[in-house]
Amino acid sequence: MADHHLVLRTDGAARGNPGPAGAGFIIEDDDGSVVDSGWVYLGRRTNNQAEYEALICGLEALGSDLPTHLTVYSDSELMVRQLNGQYKVKDPDLKNRFIRVSQLLLRIGSVSVEHVSRSDNEHADELANQAIDEHLS
Repeated sequence: MADHHLVLRTDGAARGNPGPAGAGFIIEDDDGSVVDSGWVYLGRRTNNQAEYEALICGLEALGSDLPTHLTVYSDSELMVRQLNGQYKVKDPDLKNRFIRVSQLLLRIGSVSVEHVSRSDNEHADELANQAIDEHLS
C-alpha cells in the first residue's frame, strides 16, 4: 500500500456561547489541493462543541479511502490539547465527542493534531460561518 497523506483543516463557530453554530472542514492532499470540503449548521452549541463536531464531520467525510497519515489543523487550543493528552476532558458532553473523534482516528495509521492560529485556518472558519449565515438568512 502506497503512503497516502492528507491534511484536514477544521473549525467550529458559535455566535453566542451557546448560540447558533456551524462546522467547516477542508481536506487537502500532499500538494495542498482541496480534495473535499463542507459545512454543516449545528443548531445551538457552545464553541467547544462546534469545534469537536467540525472535526467529526471532516473525519467522517474521509469515507473509506483512508490515508496512511493524517495531519489535523485546528485553531481550538482546548480541543488540540485534549486530543494530544495534555488536558483532561472533564465536560461530559465534550467527552462523548472526544470518544467519537478517538474512534474515527483509530481507523487511520498515523495522526498528528496541531494547533494553528485563526489566521492560518481562515478557509475552514469561513465555511463554519457560512453554515450559520445560510441558516439564519
